[in-house]
Amino acid sequence: MPRTAKGRGLTPGISRIDQPTTRTHGYFVRVGYRKTTKGWRPKASAFFGDASHGGKTSALRAAEKWLKQTRRTSATKSRSGRAA
Repeated sequence: MPRTAKGRGLTPGISRIDQPTTRTHGYFVRVGYRKTTKGWRPKASAFFGDASHGGKTSALRAAEKWLKQTRRTSATKSRSGRAA
């Protein structure tokens, strides 16, 4: 069951965006951070809009699925780079 802000809170890495002035409604996901010359930046990010995913619940599910896949992919990459 997807978590909502009213329940236990959103999954870490997922933020809800509601900006009526720009008609932007959805979830923004950031995962993994790296240091750049201008500060810390996310390694990967994605936006899951309510309209393009058929509502808030579907957008949240898509965001959580993407986050899980991205974390799994980055964990596999970091493990494969280590010496045995």
